[in-house]
Amino acid sequence: MSSTEQPQPQAAAPIEVPPSGRSRAGEGETHRSVSLPGLTLSVRGRPGRRAGLPAALYVHGLGGSSLNWSPLMRELADEVEGEALDLPGFGHSPPPDDGDYSVSAHARAVIRYLDVRGRGPVHLFGNSLGGAVATRVAAVRPDLVRTLTLVSPALPELRPQRTAIPTALLAVPGATRLFGRMTRHWTAERRTRELLALCYGDPAAVSQEEFEAAVAEYERRLALPYFWDSLSRSARGLVNAYTLGGQHALWRQAERVLAPTLLVYGGRDLLVSFRMARRAAAAFRESRLLALPDAGHVAMMEYPEAVASAFRDLLGETDTGRG
Repeated sequence: MSSTEQPQPQAAAPIEVPPSGRSRAGEGETHRSVSLPGLTLSVRGRPGRRAGLPAALYVHGLGGSSLNWSPLMRELADEVEGEALDLPGFGHSPPPDDGDYSVSAHARAVIRYLDVRGRGPVHLFGNSLGGAVATRVAAVRPDLVRTLTLVSPALPELRPQRTAIPTALLAVPGATRLFGRMTRHWTAERRTRELLALCYGDPAAVSQEEFEAAVAEYERRLALPYFWDSLSRSARGLVNAYTLGGQHALWRQAERVLAPTLLVYGGRDLLVSFRMARRAAAAFRESRLLALPDAGHVAMMEYPEAVASAFRDLLGETDTGRG
């Protein structure tokens, strides 16, 4: 694709599986809330196994939370001091005061947090919607990003998979209310199984303990008065981002990213097409690709060891430093 060609708007807004984990802070993790003007962010931390490690920040996808990154954070504790935030309206973060759930608003939240922390540049990770957010952050604030790792990033597709279209309908006004009425008799167990089937390459790989934890988390979030609103507005914000042209177009911003980039795509991803890996590798100027044929949409949860190994290779190949 030439630098002047614009991607056509598409309505494919991936949703991520509910996070595993029963509490705000799992074993070896910390949890805190950070108040910023107009929003409060819940942040999960995984201290590095030795002093002086560089910082990493992890950004989840639509419908997910910081818990989605716990397996990878644990794997990389020898390399980075990790923090994963809950985007406004997700996980344990309340909705933003201004009700803005656009990709740009989520990116501003990440940038504001990094500026307040004063720890940049960081190793920035993003999955799905979080991949689009992280791409925008890396493009507009290169001083904040040391490396970029994107797992099934939600970037515009010319021909989205049919399996992604029902999720995209979350962006249609009133669709979540209709879905809520149509599925009002569904148990949390059934809702969780549906999402696992959508997001995992092999849902059977999820242990019973992990499944029960995901069900409990889903039940907690369904009880939140803003759950559906946050989901639908963020889906709409992602779809709207696909329509932007010029310097704000997501593919154009991908071409502007200066940080060494690791791209992770799953061969069984039903939400972000595996064929997009080639386009992404061409767009990000200093990129490496990890293709996982059996992974679905959340490779950092399905294959954390493989993703961690690829990230270590990225560090070694680009000489970005570990201290």
